[in-house]
Amino acid sequence: MKRRHFLQLSTVAATTGIASLPSLVHAASALKELRLDYAYYSPTSLVLRRFGWLEEEFKADGTNIKWVLSAGSNRALEYLNANSLDIGSTAGLAALLAKANGNPIKTPYIFSRPEWTALVVRKDSAIHTLADLKGKKVAATKGTDPYLFLLRALKTAGLKRSDIEHVSLQHADGRAALEQGKVDAWAGLDPHMAASELEANSRLIYRNVAFNTYGFLNVREEFLNNHGAEVSRVLRAYEKARAWIRSNPTEAAKILSEEAKVSLPVALLQIKLRSDFSNALPSNEHIQALQVAAPILQDEGLVKPGVDLSRTIRDLVDTRFAQKLITV
Repeated sequence: MKRRHFLQLSTVAATTGIASLPSLVHAASALKELRLDYAYYSPTSLVLRRFGWLEEEFKADGTNIKWVLSAGSNRALEYLNANSLDIGSTAGLAALLAKANGNPIKTPYIFSRPEWTALVVRKDSAIHTLADLKGKKVAATKGTDPYLFLLRALKTAGLKRSDIEHVSLQHADGRAALEQGKVDAWAGLDPHMAASELEANSRLIYRNVAFNTYGFLNVREEFLNNHGAEVSRVLRAYEKARAWIRSNPTEAAKILSEEAKVSLPVALLQIKLRSDFSNALPSNEHIQALQVAAPILQDEGLVKPGVDLSRTIRDLVDTRFAQKLITV
C-alpha cells in the first residue's frame, strides 16, 4: 500500500471512530467500484463529474467510478436503499423521512444551502395566495423537499393535504404539466423552476427559504463503516469542487447549463442567487433545521408510528466525520 493511502487510513481510523485500521485497509484493497449520483440540483456533483477528479483520485487503486443520475431525492434514496448507490444527493428532510422509514443512511457532508423550491403557478393564473390552492391540482414529487415544502406551506394557511388534489410527478414533468395547464400549481425544483420563471414567465406565489432543507450527501451506513477511507477521499474531492464553484460561479453555471440543458441565465439564477456553498460541515444548524421541520412528517402520517424523530435526526446527521476534511 502506498504511504499516502496508509496515512489517510490512519487519520480516518484515529479521528472518526467508524472502523478500525485493519478493516479499513482490507476494505480499501477490496473496493472495485464506487457508485455515486449526480443531480442537477447538486451543482457540486456536476463539477466533480465533469473534471474527473474522483476518477483521478482512485485510478491507482483500480477502483471504477460509476455515476448515476438522480432525477430527485426520491430516486437517490431509492437507489441507496436498494444498494444501487453508495453515495447519493438529497434534500435534508427527504433524507430524514427515508431514514425514519428504515433506509440505513448517514449524512457526513452538506453540498449546499439552497432555496431550490417554491410554489409556482402560470403567469395568467388567478391563484395568488396559499388559500387560493384549496380544491386545486398541485404537482409535486412525493418524498422530496418540494413535496414536504408544499405540506408545510399549506399548514401555514390552515390547509391540509386533503384540501388540494396532489398530482405526483417527477420535477421536470411537474413543470411541463403546469405550463400545459394540466395542473394549477407546482411545487418546483431548480433548475426546472428557474427555467419556468425565465422562459414561461411562471410566478412564485409562496417562497420561504427556511422551509428549504439543506442539500445532504448521504452514504449507506454499511459502506461508511466498511469504506471510511474511501468516503474521506470522496469528501475531499467534493471540497475541491465546492471551492472551485465558489471561485468560479459563472463557469460552474455553464457546466450546469450544459448538463441540465437549461439556458445560462437559468443556471446563473440557481447558482448565484439560490445556492449557498459556504458551509459544508454538518452541524447543530442542520440538526435544528430538521428538528423544526420534522413534525410535518408525523402530522401527515408519513413515518411509522412510534418513530423517535429526534433520535433519528441524531443518527442521520454525522457531525464528526468531515471535521478534519473541511477547511473553509
